[in-house]
Amino acid sequence: MVKMEKRIITLCYRKVIDINNTKPWDKLVFEDSYKEFKMQAQLFNQHKKYSTFSALIYNVKGAEQLHFLVSGSIINYLKQLNDVIPDIVNNIGRQFLTFKQFKFEIVNSDLNDIGKHVIAINFYSAPLIWHETIAQFLLTSPSNLPKGEVPTDLFTIQPFLTIHSIQS
Repeated sequence: MVKMEKRIITLCYRKVIDINNTKPWDKLVFEDSYKEFKMQAQLFNQHKKYSTFSALIYNVKGAEQLHFLVSGSIINYLKQLNDVIPDIVNNIGRQFLTFKQFKFEIVNSDLNDIGKHVIAINFYSAPLIWHETIAQFLLTSPSNLPKGEVPTDLFTIQPFLTIHSIQS
């Protein structure tokens, strides 16, 4: 048997939220981030020259701060997740992936049309040991457990989920 080197990976799940999301948590994050965007955009749009996020970014120095400024409106919703990445389940249907970091991003928005508001939250997992790839599944376990028998999770890489980084 060939001994495999230990590979530590961090996954990134990009959750995109727009007006079509139907889950209650998603809808609350969507609505509150839009309200906050409208409020924070006033700082960069005092003469009401621009109505879109992209126009603000292109024309107003410092408007890229809107990502950070609006992210404060969703912090309490992220706390409700108890550090568990939403939507990602193992092959027995359980959420298992924890996150230690996130990055909020306004993808698109319009001060006059909530339907054009689109945000993304990139969740970065806690480090995992990548044991094996079995067909379309990855077999992983938490990297912070003591040696011996450790619980594992088998799951598929799905859209918007990727290996963000790897250590050998």
